[in-house]
Amino acid sequence: MISEIQAWELTDTNRDWLIHRPVEIAIYVALAVVLRFALHRGIDRMSKPRKSPNAKVNERRSQRARTIGSVLKSTVSIVILVWCVLQILGILGINVAPFIASAGVIGLAIGFGAQNLVRDFLSGIFMLLEDQYGVGDVVDLGDAVGTVETVGLRVTTIRDANGTLWYCRNGEILRVGNMSQGFATAVLDLPIAHNANVHKACEVATRAVLEAAESEPIRADMIDKPEMLGVNSVTAEAITIRVTAQVKPGRQWAVQRAFARSALTAFEEQGIEAPYLPVLR
Repeated sequence: MISEIQAWELTDTNRDWLIHRPVEIAIYVALAVVLRFALHRGIDRMSKPRKSPNAKVNERRSQRARTIGSVLKSTVSIVILVWCVLQILGILGINVAPFIASAGVIGLAIGFGAQNLVRDFLSGIFMLLEDQYGVGDVVDLGDAVGTVETVGLRVTTIRDANGTLWYCRNGEILRVGNMSQGFATAVLDLPIAHNANVHKACEVATRAVLEAAESEPIRADMIDKPEMLGVNSVTAEAITIRVTAQVKPGRQWAVQRAFARSALTAFEEQGIEAPYLPVLR
């Protein structure tokens, strides 16, 4: 009788280890795979960028969407994997409390040991979520000024006017000056001699920049008409008059060059003297 009971108990144990527990593990694994697939599909749909006629805008949106989507997918995968492993360990009868405590200690040690790396990643995530800058933007990051070529979670690369490629760690970026968002202002300072007629110089410069603003291809860059602000500064060397115009982002430098060429040509035709000219005669 006793041997029959022991055999029955052994049979129940075998059934538990060979049937019930493997089935529970398979259910959790299948649930984790399905949940991961569904969440990844949802992230792909949410992070799908909207199409724009502007190729640069499309590239910027695509890279931003890919980066944010990659972060979200990685986070979801890690969370689901940890949850699935803990459930499987519980099914196998292993106490998971020491693993959780050890993971907390290890995570704390990694956090202290890789503070700069964690700061870079957190700064990159917030920068992407806030859309501070993107591919094709002209930005001033303090030590580097130029056009953004790539945006990553840890490093942003910038190409300056001399062609140098700068690698900027996101955690080291303390301020961002974006010259390609919303609109830009073309500022033109024109120095004239002290004996020049200021009123005539302002009128000539105004006519010249208005003509330049109506010419091609500058007309497509203009948002508002140029405005003559008048005398901006008076120094021992020259009197400076200033003209400003609201233009499309990133086009202020091209507009400034066109305005300067037109204004200087008009000054020469109207006999408005430049600084130092009387001294050089």
